[in-house]
Amino acid sequence: MYVHKRFKLTSVLRFTGTPTLLLFLWSCIVFAMHAFFHDNWIKVPWLPISVIGTAVAFYVGFKNNQAYDRLWEARKIWGAIINSSRAWGSAVRAYLSNQFTSEDLSEQELYNYKSKLIHRHIAWLYSLRSQLLIPTSWEHISQGGKRGRRATEKQMKRFGVGLIDDHDTEALLKENLPADEYDRLINYKNTATQIIDQQAQDLKHLRSLNIIEDFRHMELQKILYDFYVHQGKAERIKKFPLPRQYGNSSQIFVTIFLFLLPFGMLTEFHKLGETAAWLSIPFSVIVGWVFIMMELVGDFSENPFEGLGNDIPMLALSRVIEIDLREMLGEEDIPPPIQAVDGVLM
Repeated sequence: MYVHKRFKLTSVLRFTGTPTLLLFLWSCIVFAMHAFFHDNWIKVPWLPISVIGTAVAFYVGFKNNQAYDRLWEARKIWGAIINSSRAWGSAVRAYLSNQFTSEDLSEQELYNYKSKLIHRHIAWLYSLRSQLLIPTSWEHISQGGKRGRRATEKQMKRFGVGLIDDHDTEALLKENLPADEYDRLINYKNTATQIIDQQAQDLKHLRSLNIIEDFRHMELQKILYDFYVHQGKAERIKKFPLPRQYGNSSQIFVTIFLFLLPFGMLTEFHKLGETAAWLSIPFSVIVGWVFIMMELVGDFSENPFEGLGNDIPMLALSRVIEIDLREMLGEEDIPPPIQAVDGVLM
């Protein structure tokens, strides 16, 4: 997530540089062909190109709206995870007590139960984040060539998100899960799901010890259900892409428009005189850059769990929750909040 108010010029150039450069070169080629075949040059009227441009603008706008909806829904899901996580920590601290036990447990024993439930939830957060970052076939990191290398090397590594080898996630899970649970849970295909199930089994055990009674058991179980709901919604966005007939078609339409654009521009500026024809180059680049920017914004927004600079800052949000929960436990060795790197918060 980009956190500065305005994009730097260097960031914009880095984001749109390659297609804009290709458009500039193509505009120069069209102008050179016009200069070489002056008398035999085929003039392309502006009207059909403007009609195509209008249609493309509507289509790209529709795609961007859908991409933004996916991005905003993903942020709302993680906002709900924050709220439910705080409710979980507060309920665990308040509900686990000696009120219903036949023999009182020591404060340390109660604290150990609370700490185990809360730390296991922290492990669930980082496990869910790690699972949502697993690349799918339609995401940029899975693409071949320069686009895939750019997503992996220039974005992930540059902003320090720790996604390539993901040793940080393993360390966090080991820190927050008992050793026997880590060795077992890490081998499941969906570790996050099994962590919540382990929480449910612990609640069942606590109910058998009368540390919680039926009402508190049900309330805590309802919060676990909420975590399953949040996880399922996030997995739906991750595993079901923006339909490719919409996402990929806009790239084709924009490419067709950019291919035709220099021809129409050259025809229009040639009407002002032979010396004005060269102005078709900068104006083609300016107009084309707007369409390139619109297309790329939608393209990089439609998958909010890629681990790139435009995505949901899951690492930062997980750390916010971790800090809140550790403070509820009264711990002192609390990790610092995640800071933005080069204006990007991950």
